[in-house]
Amino acid sequence: MKIQTLTKAEEQVMQYLWKLEKGFLKDILDLFPDPKPHTNTVSTILKVLKEKEFVDYSVYGRQHEYFPLISKEQYSGKTMKSLVKNYFKGSYKSAVSFLVEKNEMTVEDLEMLLDELKNKN
Repeated sequence: MKIQTLTKAEEQVMQYLWKLEKGFLKDILDLFPDPKPHTNTVSTILKVLKEKEFVDYSVYGRQHEYFPLISKEQYSGKTMKSLVKNYFKGSYKSAVSFLVEKNEMTVEDLEMLLDELKNKN
């Protein structure tokens, strides 16, 4: 299945839904910082996310309880792959190098990561 890219607003709603695991529109709205978006705005985003097959819902009377169809890990992996492909010519080495150069990742972090990866196999 090809995972589509989300807009910033869609991604924000998904972040809240991943955190909740499932929730009604009110539950999702409660997680937004003030000033909160209008109910209709979030409702429309949820409809788009359903069309993109990121969420589905169960119906309870007139209420919809939303839940994610794609895990945060699945989306993160797709986003990371796309970022590396588009900005680092597909080279994960270049991406990690960039993080170290920009002080986003220390050499110690990198060594710990390598140790973890070595111990995994």
